[in-house]
Amino acid sequence: MSPDKLAYMANQIGRFFQSQKTGAAADLIEDHLRKFWDPRMRQEIVTQLAEGRITLDPPVREAVERLGRKQPA
Repeated sequence: MSPDKLAYMANQIGRFFQSQKTGAAADLIEDHLRKFWDPRMRQEIVTQLAEGRITLDPPVREAVERLGRKQPA
């Protein structure tokens, strides 16, 4: 899947959870990505963000950064 498509999908998920309390949104986004995204998709978005190839909304960025810290290399 293209990096742009992954970023679009992740930001859409983030917009869904926007109504949650600040801080809770990133938790919910991270949980959603863990439960419903294939591990290869999660790894790809982590890599794309780390390399600066995609732009994510702030709570989505936080969730993806957490994924990167918790995923095995």
